[in-house]
Amino acid sequence: MSKSIQAIRGMNDLLPTQAPRWQTIETTLRTILESYGYQEIRMPIVEKTELFCRSIGEVTDIVEKEMYTFADRNGDSLSLRPEGTACCVRAGIEHGLFYNQIQRLWYMGPMFRHERPQKGRLRQFHQIGAEVYGLAGADIDAELILMLARFWKLLGLQDISLQINSLGSANARAMYREHLVAYFSAQPHLLDEDSKRRLQTNPLRILDSKNPDLQSLIQGAPQLLDHLDAESQAHFAELRAILDAAGVSYTVNPRLVRGLDYYNRTVFEWVTQSLGAQGTVCAGGRYDSLVEQIGGQSTPAIGFALGLERLVALLEQQATPVRDTSPHAYFILAGNEALVRQGLLFAEQLRDALPQLRIVTHCGGGSFKNQFKRADKSGARFALILGEEEWANQQITLKSLRQTEAQQTFSVAGLIEYLAQHI
Repeated sequence: MSKSIQAIRGMNDLLPTQAPRWQTIETTLRTILESYGYQEIRMPIVEKTELFCRSIGEVTDIVEKEMYTFADRNGDSLSLRPEGTACCVRAGIEHGLFYNQIQRLWYMGPMFRHERPQKGRLRQFHQIGAEVYGLAGADIDAELILMLARFWKLLGLQDISLQINSLGSANARAMYREHLVAYFSAQPHLLDEDSKRRLQTNPLRILDSKNPDLQSLIQGAPQLLDHLDAESQAHFAELRAILDAAGVSYTVNPRLVRGLDYYNRTVFEWVTQSLGAQGTVCAGGRYDSLVEQIGGQSTPAIGFALGLERLVALLEQQATPVRDTSPHAYFILAGNEALVRQGLLFAEQLRDALPQLRIVTHCGGGSFKNQFKRADKSGARFALILGEEEWANQQITLKSLRQTEAQQTFSVAGLIEYLAQHI
């Protein structure tokens, strides 16, 4: 026998027993996003590599080490998308969505990064993202965060907290960068190899290092909040005032810089202590220069992305209940081909009358005993039975599989009326 083919490491299957929790998250967030006026956009999984080099930054870990990049047959360099914002901006520019317009957009789907697979960090992972274009004020920053707070509440999430920071303007950040480089350059013997490399390319990323040996050094570094321009200070103060008024708890984390080059002013993360090292569940911020950077006209923008795998893991850990997807009824058909044909037609009548009804019709034949075993294994509440006697009388027998109740026999119309009251 030939060797079986298995999934690529870090690219996992989602099995039917796992899907309901994912569906609960997706449905809940879709409902909330639509209630706040967001519209769905769907982008390709594959984009030109140049898009991510221009947006994320050529000296970031994502572009340098993690992207799945390949040459297609005509020689173009293409990449599997490592994140969604650059794709959303590209689509908005290409289709004229941004000029003199306000857009609230959301998307969902897989992203790809070639990392060492571990819990909460996969090579194919899934995100839901939301982006707002055309609004520059702190009010939309706050509304985005308030919307997420509502999402956590509806999911019943515990042990999740908000961290916020401001990265200021590009000019303020450039001045701060000089102070930061001077600080770390004075103590090169304390830096690890990764931080030495970042010192020359993106020194702000040193502040985000998870190396425990660097934490005391990082704690003593100059703070960006002390170097903000006046407009960014006012913007951050207004954001905090709205969150305070809404009763949303947060921590100002001056070391929060985010991993992508395009952020400015507001950045935020929702984090948990329950998932170990991969504690960031949702992250986002403002990127007012990105549209222009990719080739469009200057457009203020802010957005977030949340990782579905980490959110699912958190909900599983808290044993949060999920939507029941087991069938309401299992239709047992025991007889000849004509009887089976009639049973399929009866099942369609039930579905026409009760669109919310989840009913599995038995196919493939088999004895009553085996069909009842399958009915019980399916998790259905009721077994519907069409045997020779029922067929002759154009009736269906209903038997409860979860309670000790006497079985009953109905006409199709009577069964519809009964099920409408009991599902």
